[in-house]
Amino acid sequence: MNDAAPAPAPAPRRVRVRAPELIGKGGWLNTGGAELSLADLRGKIVVADFWTFCCINCLHVLDELRELEEKHRDTVVIVGVHSPKFVHEAEHQAVVDAVERYGVEHPVLDDPELATWKQYAVRAWPTLVVIDPEGYVVAQHAGEGHAHAIERLVEELEAEHAAKGTLRRGDGPYVAPEPEPTSLRFPGKALLLPSGNFLVSDTTRHQLVELAADGESVVRRIGSGARGFADGSAESAAFSEPQGLALLEDGSVVVADTVNHALRRLDPASGEVTTLAGTGRQWMQGDPASGPAREVSLSSPWDVAWWNGKVWIAMAGVHQLWAYDPAGGTSQAFGTGGGSVAVAAGTTNEGLVDGPGGEAWFAQPSGLAATPERLWVADSETSALRWVDPDGAVHTAVGTGLFDFGHRDGAAEQALLQHPLGVTALPDGSVAVSDTYNHALRRYDPASGEVTTLATDLREPSDAVLAGDDIVVVESARHRLTRLRLPEEAVRVAAAAHRTRRAATEVAPGTLRLDVIFQAPAGQKLDTRYGPSTRLLVSSTPPELLRDGEGAGTDLSRDLELDPAVPEGVLHVSAMAASCDDDPANEYPACHVHQQDWGVPVRLTEAGADRLPLVLAGLDG
Repeated sequence: MNDAAPAPAPAPRRVRVRAPELIGKGGWLNTGGAELSLADLRGKIVVADFWTFCCINCLHVLDELRELEEKHRDTVVIVGVHSPKFVHEAEHQAVVDAVERYGVEHPVLDDPELATWKQYAVRAWPTLVVIDPEGYVVAQHAGEGHAHAIERLVEELEAEHAAKGTLRRGDGPYVAPEPEPTSLRFPGKALLLPSGNFLVSDTTRHQLVELAADGESVVRRIGSGARGFADGSAESAAFSEPQGLALLEDGSVVVADTVNHALRRLDPASGEVTTLAGTGRQWMQGDPASGPAREVSLSSPWDVAWWNGKVWIAMAGVHQLWAYDPAGGTSQAFGTGGGSVAVAAGTTNEGLVDGPGGEAWFAQPSGLAATPERLWVADSETSALRWVDPDGAVHTAVGTGLFDFGHRDGAAEQALLQHPLGVTALPDGSVAVSDTYNHALRRYDPASGEVTTLATDLREPSDAVLAGDDIVVVESARHRLTRLRLPEEAVRVAAAAHRTRRAATEVAPGTLRLDVIFQAPAGQKLDTRYGPSTRLLVSSTPPELLRDGEGAGTDLSRDLELDPAVPEGVLHVSAMAASCDDDPANEYPACHVHQQDWGVPVRLTEAGADRLPLVLAGLDG
């Protein structure tokens, strides 16, 4: 009998690729002015988070990484690599604002020209790349929902490199910026109360603020100011980046508590806060999409509006509209635990498709405004103004898709917006659009079909409310409400049109092999208990680009046939894979859904590639 201790298991073998340097023309944020290189981070496990601040999935990943960041603070350095989609996002001050707005507590590299994005061959927002303490890439993950897999890998790397002597523990390079003493900090939405005061969602400070009729004097604050999820009094309740506000029939206010994935109710008389809908967890594919309001998860509700007897919800996180029905549960009284929620429009696919609610596509709806005949929607990622009719069908007033944006007035068919976050119904039947990334207030008139500009020189306007003959704009990046007189004539601006900044991938005409790379995290396997555990959906803009290969299927690889007569376009790819813990002794293994949407600009050339790999999780061998 051998009593010797068993030899330790060898470290797992991994594909390793030398990590390219982190470079960006905008420089570094959250480092106290220091410039960082990979050599400075040697000995640490680096998670490079390729993100852009318009992208709701990127914001989800920021929240997913908070626990990992805290738990492994002495071994892991998260580096945000800001890689812009919109022109506005390439402005350095806009990145500085976004880092504070979303509470980013790690170094951020501002890469306006996508230099590091290209070096790492990134194709989607968000993408996470794990670099080991010796400076090698060991994993890549596209989309959200990967935090559990990355934490497992981090623990393996900690053990492996501690044994090798290549792990360096200690504080990372993050340096917190100095707080600014303003009354509001990146406010999101506003509401005119019956008293004439304004209620504002003070998003970055996790509070609601009541301002006097002058729009400046603070009357009271609601919420503790600490990020959290707690009902209670005005002093003890907690929110997490609240956004939309709507007045209900009983005089209470419903709040889109965005990062808590919940609807909250405020009683303005008492200041008491309760929860109307949501579990506090983010909705994921496979979760119920209807049911008792407190038992169904939501996903980043961004705005709310009372329309036709229900609270309509701009569910930015899943590109849908949902509705909360106060009479759909055990009680018809708001805030008593009753009510139901259900999907009202949208498929969760991201894009611009009109039609019946169940077939329409949205892209991060972020603003709502109700009139008796229409529910107006600011659909931010398509830079579009949409509307829903009383029968539930979805229409587009302004906007063409995910990749075209700008500042152009005129006929609605050719007018352009840039990532609007708010919409406001005006007395004459037209609507004002908070055209956020154009720093402008725009107007669309359904009677004439014309788009005009009402005001410029705003700073990231995110909402506006009528107050008598004035319109009060939430200037989010100036941390204030700004009162404007509604002009009788529109402001004239020089027209500008833009397309998304990513370089096109050169591919050969004819057959293109599409491979979505998915490797189940260590200790997990594909979940096939209830049928196929993977899904692939492919389409193109223009549709003529694809001769064959479009549609849905369960195989993550597919041959696409590209039409040589179409010189360029965009391939839209949506992939999903479900994996579960691989432990036969566990009757109820934990399961995880991995999902990502790609929009890949392609240009057809004879010398182009005949294979397009997209990494969902793992590395392309």
